[in-house]
Amino acid sequence: MPIHDPASALASAALAIEIPVAWGEMDALGHVNNAIYFRYLESARVEFIRRLGWKAPEQGSGHLGRQGVGFILQSVQCRFRRPVFYPDTLSVTSRLGDIGEDRFTLRHEVISKAQSEVVALGEGTIVTYDYVAKAKVPLPQTLRDIIVSISTARPHT
Repeated sequence: MPIHDPASALASAALAIEIPVAWGEMDALGHVNNAIYFRYLESARVEFIRRLGWKAPEQGSGHLGRQGVGFILQSVQCRFRRPVFYPDTLSVTSRLGDIGEDRFTLRHEVISKAQSEVVALGEGTIVTYDYVAKAKVPLPQTLRDIIVSISTARPHT
């Protein structure tokens, strides 16, 4: 369930990152282009995954300890509630929505400091994927335990 109150969203988040709005993110109408919000959600999602112990490929490993196993984004969505303008700083929250056999869903709020409002709501479903076998695989129990522990030990900024 999305949280529309900024203070409640921040208080209940597993983590929150801050992102300054860049001048170049605005579109011809003078507000942040809608496509940019997906980058904001990606940054929060990647930080959540990084805290699971995943290392990016340029850090020597793109998997979770088993050859070729990592994550793949199954779906992402964003609901735009208010336009955002430069200058501003956004807090992007992440919290565990659902967890299944081979996937988990993160829910996000994008909060504008200038407006003191939740300006967008997002959600992304991440699947554990074996890149060698080209197939989804079950979430290892150790990973499931880490996801749950990150999600219950708050706040993380």
